[in-house]
Amino acid sequence: MPDRSAQPTYMRLLDPDALAKIHRLELLARGVVEGFVSGRHKSPYKGFSVEFAEHRQYVPGDDIRDLDWRVFGKSDRYYIKQYIEETNLRAVILLDASGSMRYVGQQAAKHDGRPLSKFQYGQYLAASLAHLMIHQQDAVGLVTFDTKVRRYIPSRARVSHLRGILQELSQTEPGEETALAPIFHDIAERAHRRGMIVVISDLFDNPDEILSAFHHFRYRKHEVLVLHVMAEEELTFPFDRWSQFHDLEVDSRRIQLDPRAVRAEYLDRVRQFIHKIEVGCGQMDVDYVPLSTKRSFDVALAHYLANRRGRTRA
Repeated sequence: MPDRSAQPTYMRLLDPDALAKIHRLELLARGVVEGFVSGRHKSPYKGFSVEFAEHRQYVPGDDIRDLDWRVFGKSDRYYIKQYIEETNLRAVILLDASGSMRYVGQQAAKHDGRPLSKFQYGQYLAASLAHLMIHQQDAVGLVTFDTKVRRYIPSRARVSHLRGILQELSQTEPGEETALAPIFHDIAERAHRRGMIVVISDLFDNPDEILSAFHHFRYRKHEVLVLHVMAEEELTFPFDRWSQFHDLEVDSRRIQLDPRAVRAEYLDRVRQFIHKIEVGCGQMDVDYVPLSTKRSFDVALAHYLANRRGRTRA
């Protein structure tokens, strides 16, 4: 087995076990996308490719090889066959690098012997998806952010581009407070060609504002995939003794409390928050995927891709 410790640090984000689980899977766009390279995804541009789209009447100058002679035999009129051209996907991965993503739950899945924080979990998801998309000849970019965009790497399809994405992922550390909606609105304006937006975040912000930003993506004709990463403790609140809780985004915010006294209220608010996001995403045809760091990221990702492939081809 190769010695992973001898690899550059950024290459360790490409976990061999994870890649083995997803290498036979694809991340196909469900709608039309815009691109330059012939690929697997439907384009809004009609060419002469694989899947029939419609007929249009022949005009002088059209290639007679594209005439539909069967239609001519029935109608005595000349019609050209038009097809839906397939093209490459242009995707942008948005990775939340705010302070709350630093949380490491005691029940978190371990990788290389250590439990993963939400941010590390997101790093591995982003690296695996970037590898998958570039090796299926799609273009992928990366945005890391907290209260502002920390780094914006435009989408490229070259294999060498993957190294830059992995280096940025490995060098990024969770930082400040969260400002999701303004970041998403900003990216929606920057991403001119329709494609896919992949959001990896705990979504700790105002849900109405988040959904408004997702709507902005959809208005710009992007497909949106939301990987909602939370720690199992955030979902179940299993704490049972007086403890000091502190805000990972604002260190001065600390409070002593008995978790048993607030558990019911806390869990109810979490359920309402998740339900609102999930329902809002469903109404906009945004692919919402709840993920707990308790589950190994490679298993979760492979399961999602397999289900998506079934839905996309159905």
